Amino acid sequence: MSSIGISSVEKYAACIRELLRRAQAVKPDGDIEPALVASDFEDGIAQLSRVVDGSITKSNQARYAAIETAFRNIFYESLASNPIKHPTFTQVWNLLDIVSILSDNGQCEPGLIFWLVEELLDSQTIDGCRSIFDYLDSRRERITAKHFKQKHLIILRACNELLRRLSRAEDTVFCGRVFIFLFQSFPLGDRSSVNLRGEYHTENVTTYDNTILQSTSVGDSMAIDEDSTAEPPRNGEAETNPENSEATQTLILDAIDKVGKSVGFDTKAERLLGVVPDLDSLYPLFWALQDSFSNPTNLFDSSKFQTFKSGLESTLHKFKDVHNDLEVRGVTRASDEAKRGTKRKRGGSTEELSSSFNPKYLTSRDLFELEISDLAFRRHILVQALIIVDFLLSLTPKAKLKLENMTNKSVLYSCTVSEEDSKWASQTRSDIATYLQQGPEGKFYYRMVDTVLARDKNWVRWKAEGCPPIERPAVSAEDFINARSGAHKACANKRLRPTPMGSLDLKFLSDAESLDGLEKLKNPERFSIPSADSFRSDIVEDEFAIEIAKTDEDRQLATSARASKLWRMLRVASKSKLNLLDKIDDGNNWQALFEQDEAENRAKKDEGRSSQVSNDPPTLEPVPLQTAVPSFDATSAQETTIK
Repeated sequence: MSSIGISSVEKYAACIRELLRRAQAVKPDGDIEPALVASDFEDGIAQLSRVVDGSITKSNQARYAAIETAFRNIFYESLASNPIKHPTFTQVWNLLDIVSILSDNGQCEPGLIFWLVEELLDSQTIDGCRSIFDYLDSRRERITAKHFKQKHLIILRACNELLRRLSRAEDTVFCGRVFIFLFQSFPLGDRSSVNLRGEYHTENVTTYDNTILQSTSVGDSMAIDEDSTAEPPRNGEAETNPENSEATQTLILDAIDKVGKSVGFDTKAERLLGVVPDLDSLYPLFWALQDSFSNPTNLFDSSKFQTFKSGLESTLHKFKDVHNDLEVRGVTRASDEAKRGTKRKRGGSTEELSSSFNPKYLTSRDLFELEISDLAFRRHILVQALIIVDFLLSLTPKAKLKLENMTNKSVLYSCTVSEEDSKWASQTRSDIATYLQQGPEGKFYYRMVDTVLARDKNWVRWKAEGCPPIERPAVSAEDFINARSGAHKACANKRLRPTPMGSLDLKFLSDAESLDGLEKLKNPERFSIPSADSFRSDIVEDEFAIEIAKTDEDRQLATSARASKLWRMLRVASKSKLNLLDKIDDGNNWQALFEQDEAENRAKKDEGRSSQVSNDPPTLEPVPLQTAVPSFDATSAQETTIK
């Protein structure tokens, strides 16, 4: 670098040291939090800008190179003199915050902060890297908000290098933190983590003891073999890679024949009533499934597909038998979880929690029985099988028809599953789903797995379409203003007309009639219980309407009205005339409720009349004056008659 460049680096370094001194005054405790902002340095950032503007060269590349060199020199000095666990290491966190502020302002390379973080990760142990990720997690939103296109490749490279250093078995939680940081940093539709060519992890090879031990068959269970005392090969003596091995394939086929004879795969009835395969025969078939799990395209070969079918059927059959046996013996998952919970409470550290999970299971023949007895192990294997079965179902003619016009041919396969194999895959998936729902929290576990697989189908389709952008464009300012004005108009108070259409006459609310309305509200008829006698006339009218009804609808309406009023009348009468309800038969003869009242009323009326007659004085009728009338003689009348 020329003398001009060296002088620029010295000026930048002096300004950066002054910024670090101010940052130390703002954060004297030495913690990662809080994050530094531009306002914490007053005019320090502006002073650095003046140094840039006052430099002799005006090339952005030269300015970026000079300021990067200054930052790297101070970074290396701080890294060499301050251990990461020491409080003085906060100078490095402050330096990274300053770089982040300058990169957001466009005063240095946007990716400079992650270049420094990448070197920092390479220089620290695993424990130190955890502290670095504490810083990254606290600043993630800030350092990825701007200039992400210039930073995403550096982020991806640094995280992948760290993941290669970590152990999936011992640093499981830390690996999860790294993946979560990547998932939260990158957009949802980013193609960096997409396997566009559909490559499989074929390097994941499962080694196991592929020697098939001789076991007693079901038909010869009573026979005693003198040679059965031969000691089987010890674990590790015959442990070879089953892939690309003709001997291993032959042994697996022999095991399939043996298991097929013992389990009975010829018919469904024999399969249901067959004998469970023994562990020695199942062992090579079980671990051979991992070859298909790591590379599903091997199933395009018909012979390997038949091997896979037989092995999966035997495994599922054995799992069902183990589950039933454990239920009989009372060994449940709850007791295991209680024991593990006690151990975790005693430890309480993240390392002990992560050590309880092993992504790579041990394949020793001696441990096979114990592994199968573990519910978590069985579920893990069946979830793998469920993924492969879904892959086979995606190769049916009906499923391939939906992906016919897709652009990414790398994930579209020419192989088509036959109808018979499709029925087998559907039935196997149903059996696995039923099994996963058993046991403690089985329903929740299967729902979680099924949800993940259902969403994965959408991602597979998106990949087959060539990963089109799924980001929606930002709303323009004009559209936002129009939408806001429309919302204001919809929610604003509208002026009412003096007499709107369909409005009611509200004159009764006027002051002149307010008192009258209040008296109407005080009318006892509004809140008092009606008497039973008040329903008589309405019931009589309803009975008359039933008799004169011309249609069934009118008769039904009148009958319903009569039943409603009759029920209310009986409910009121039950409080005072409960003894008379026996005379009413299914709504008939309801007049009996009022016969006694009518008789009493008639008696009262008669008594009132008699008392009134006795108390009144006698009336004297005027006697009319008689005129002179000739008297009538009876004797003379007789004589006249005789004559």
